[in-house]
Amino acid sequence: METNRSNLDSEMELPQDFRCPISMEVMKEPVIISTGVTYERKNIEKWFFSYKKKTCPATMQNMQNFGVTPNHTLKRLILVWQNSHHSSPSSSSSSSPSPSYKRDQMESLLNTLGSSTPFKVNSLKKIKEIVESGDEMKLDFITLGGLDVLFQLIVQILLDCSDFLVFRACEEAFGVLQHLIVSEDQDDGNKVIELLSKPECMKSMSIVLQRGSMEARVYAITILKELAKTDFNWNVMVNEQGMGMFKSMLELASDEVSMKAGSSALQVMIKVLDSSKKSRSRAIEAGAMCTLIELLPDSNRSKCEKILLIIKLLCECADGRVAFTEHRLGIGAVSKKLFNVSEMASKICVKIFSLICSFHPTDKVLEEMMIYGAVKKIVVLLHMSGPSSMKNKVLEMFKKHGNSWSRYPCFPGELKEYLCIHGH
Repeated sequence: METNRSNLDSEMELPQDFRCPISMEVMKEPVIISTGVTYERKNIEKWFFSYKKKTCPATMQNMQNFGVTPNHTLKRLILVWQNSHHSSPSSSSSSSPSPSYKRDQMESLLNTLGSSTPFKVNSLKKIKEIVESGDEMKLDFITLGGLDVLFQLIVQILLDCSDFLVFRACEEAFGVLQHLIVSEDQDDGNKVIELLSKPECMKSMSIVLQRGSMEARVYAITILKELAKTDFNWNVMVNEQGMGMFKSMLELASDEVSMKAGSSALQVMIKVLDSSKKSRSRAIEAGAMCTLIELLPDSNRSKCEKILLIIKLLCECADGRVAFTEHRLGIGAVSKKLFNVSEMASKICVKIFSLICSFHPTDKVLEEMMIYGAVKKIVVLLHMSGPSSMKNKVLEMFKKHGNSWSRYPCFPGELKEYLCIHGH
């Protein structure tokens, strides 16, 4: 019986050990870097040489040596595990740990975390694998007092964030937390939200978001994304960690290695910015407008829609409009997306131009709208059949600024008559 349980433990641990910390997939060509961490060759080489990163993704340590060494031992272990795992497909189902055994194991691990053991990170990784196995284990974790244990580990970095083991334990605690229920409709979900609402927890999450490993930052942004689906109060994070938090989310949004994390970061930003004007000011101070405008040209449809929506929210503030119009690519980048992405994106583009034309209609802005083709494109909307809010916004723009635009040779002559504009 004991041997059987030992085998079960090994089976639960192996996938975590054999996964690349960047892709979280089982490695085919594991290589070691100078920090002692092993990665899939193609992933770490892309990190160093394509994206010009100079840190270890798992530890965020600065690096001088970017050489990689094949980890032949680990590769052999992975192959042995894969062969034994695939050779007996029926064994996985028959040897799956029972819920009661998993619960006992989790209780034992939680007791270990309450002690001064230096192996907290390993215990948390095992708990994470158990929690991932199903909702029943998530509920058991909460019933066993797991949230209190996590809270103690999470806030520890506020007392000593220079201790590497303390920091790693905090990161893994968020790794467990990301899998727990956060639904407001359930008592256990409320407990998770209550934990995350504590100022200390928010401060710790902001620190991990800013200084944690890539994997830990993904944990943090995943949690924030789930919170964004609720009526969560973002004031603590905005007031105390606003600048740093937004800079970290913008960095994730710019990261091409983890597209999912980038998308989550943009979703969280939309929710936070929509919650208060103060949050928009903090985001603008963090350089959000500049970063988003430069991300816009190469973004896919989904990312583009999110970025445009954030730009629109920022343009609802005076500082945001100034930041947008002062960026040399601002008007041109949004003009290019008009009618070239989706109906939703086009509507947001029109709203952005409407805000700029209403509150910041400098000669430079009006000239750039003409030069970059924005005026030519929005003329099309005037020919839409029937009334619409988008058409009304365009009509208002032309009534206010048609005289200025009509001075350009490319301005449609029939539009002058339509708008009762007379050239001088």
